[in-house]
Amino acid sequence: MGGYEEKESTRMLEPPDVQDAQIIACLEAAYGLSITEIAFLPLGADVDTAVYRVVADDTTQYFLKLRRGLFPEVTVTIPHWLAEAGMQHLIAPLATQTTGALWTQLAPFTVILYPFVTGRSGWEVELSQHQWIELGVGLQALYTSVVPSELMRTIPHETYTPVWRDRVKAFPRQVADHGIDDPVAAHLARLLQVKHATIHHLVARAEQLASLLVHRPLERCLCHGDIHVGNILIDTTNRLYLVDWDTLVMAPKERDLMFIGGGVGGMWNRDHEVGWFYQGYGQAKINLTALTYYRYERIVQDIAVTCEQLLGTSEGGDDRVALLGQFASQFEPNNVVDIAYATDQRLHAE
Repeated sequence: MGGYEEKESTRMLEPPDVQDAQIIACLEAAYGLSITEIAFLPLGADVDTAVYRVVADDTTQYFLKLRRGLFPEVTVTIPHWLAEAGMQHLIAPLATQTTGALWTQLAPFTVILYPFVTGRSGWEVELSQHQWIELGVGLQALYTSVVPSELMRTIPHETYTPVWRDRVKAFPRQVADHGIDDPVAAHLARLLQVKHATIHHLVARAEQLASLLVHRPLERCLCHGDIHVGNILIDTTNRLYLVDWDTLVMAPKERDLMFIGGGVGGMWNRDHEVGWFYQGYGQAKINLTALTYYRYERIVQDIAVTCEQLLGTSEGGDDRVALLGQFASQFEPNNVVDIAYATDQRLHAE
């Protein structure tokens, strides 16, 4: 995630168990900054990541990310390299003053600092025709970038892993084996029963397509991995940025392109938006097997994440209700399930 201010989020996070004074001391030691203000920002959907706005004594604002647990260095080294190579549509991490590294440590967190860009995410503002074209130009630049070999070795590669499908398969058994007292979790359990046949089909079809793609040598390129509306930032000058590079992967381009017209989050599901995007991206031969797989797999992943968050804990308050609503909306007309089915029909018609 690049440094930015977002007015709205689909999930609120609580501040981590670390004192502001500790964070300030860390930033002053590593970056040579004199911090006068720090404010937790309740943004994002990753329970292991917390973000802050910090202000230095010269009034410069920064966006701070604290990441708990495993830290893939590629999530900062590649955006930094892309920015150095001239890519315009991202916000690169800042180097420390002490070592020149792109991060520092404040146990148990990795600390990453970015410039602060005030703007609105794609949840809040529809992209204009110009911005759709700009997004197409930006992704085309990303996919044609030639990453140095020493960095290429650090980038994960697509494996078509069954991990999300396996988790979704386990949830009906988990629901049956345990009594559920929490009303939100109980509502989700009922939805899982009502949508059982649809969910079973989503998982089974994703598995079928994955088994085909494992043996199909599709060209791979550097993909963002999670190009949805929440990872688009429009600043106050209407400039577009791609943010949150935590899912970087070498994969077929369809890994990203499935979001264009895919309806994730109930948005980006209109034909004219797709047309505008490809005005910027250019002509592209789309592999429908890969596109269909990624659309099914994304739904399966979102189902797994929702179930883990709502069945595995009763924490979250009003955020739990919002997450339940997002789960249910996937099955509404012209949302992700409908669009994935339509993509599959196109594949069958080939």
